Parts: sequence; structure tokens; C-alpha cells
Amino acid sequence: MSKKNKKEEVIEETVEQQEVDIQVLSEEEKLQEEIKLEKDKFLRLFAEFENYKKRTTKERIELFKTASQDVMVSLLPVLDDFERALSHIEDDKEAEDLRKGVLLIYQKLLSTLEQKGLSVVKVAQGDLFNADDHEAITQIPAPNEDLKGKVIDVVEKGYKLGEKVIRFPKVVIGQ
Repeated sequence: MSKKNKKEEVIEETVEQQEVDIQVLSEEEKLQEEIKLEKDKFLRLFAEFENYKKRTTKERIELFKTASQDVMVSLLPVLDDFERALSHIEDDKEAEDLRKGVLLIYQKLLSTLEQKGLSVVKVAQGDLFNADDHEAITQIPAPNEDLKGKVIDVVEKGYKLGEKVIRFPKVVIGQ
């Protein structure tokens, strides 16, 4: 019986060794799975951080471009006043020197603001009205059929700072 017992013992040891190997494999597989999950988590976190850096850089650049927006918006009525003054002075022939001085100051102010990124939004009579690009202040009967739904007059110029519109042009449209 001792031979049988030894055979049985060897078989039992082999079975036990296989069970230990299976446990070791399953432990190893568990660890590999955990490593895989942690690696995936790390990659996602890294990608999220890269997106955050790109987004904040883009926002910072945009902020620098439009940092002077409040100052520009507050100076737009001054530009409008200069334009009104120039249109009234042109009628008076006796005030030619005054007109030249006002025109010089206006052009200097306008060029300074243009250097800082301000530009006029171009709108002409006959342009198709677009609510995304224009602010309609009134509608009047169109003088002819061609001007229906189009800009008839520009009451107030529109301005952009960089690519951002800071004041939409105020227009009269034909009905």
C-alpha cells in the first residue's frame, strides 16, 4: 500500500501544484488587468490634461485679443460724434480751417484704434439684410422692387475688434 500511497501522494502533489499554478496565473492575470486599467486611466487623464492646456491657451490668446474691448466700445460714440461733426462742417464753407483740424484729429484717432485691432464692418446700400450681421432699427417701403429685404440706409456703423463684432451696424431695410 505504501506504493499506492506514494503514487497518490505524487498525484495529489501534482494536483495541488496545478492549483497553485492556476492561482498564481489568476493572480498574475489580475495584476495585469489592474495594470491595464491603470494605464488606460493614466492615458485618459493625460489626454484630458492636454485638451485643458490647449483650451486655456486658446482662451488666453482670445482674451489678449479682446482685452481692450471695453475701452473700444466706450470710444465708439466719440467716433460717431466726429463723423457727425465732419458732415455738418462740410456744409459751412467759412469753417474750412476748423474742418481740417477736426478731420486731422478724427483720422489720428481712427488710425490709432485701427492699430489696436478695430475695423469697420462693411455694409453698403443694396446689401442683403442678414439678422446675424446687421441690426435692423426700422423698415420702410422699398423705393423699388430690387431693394426689398435689402439694406436701404446705414444709420450707425458697425465695428469689429479682431474677429469679434463689438457693435453691429444699425440699418434701415426695405419692405
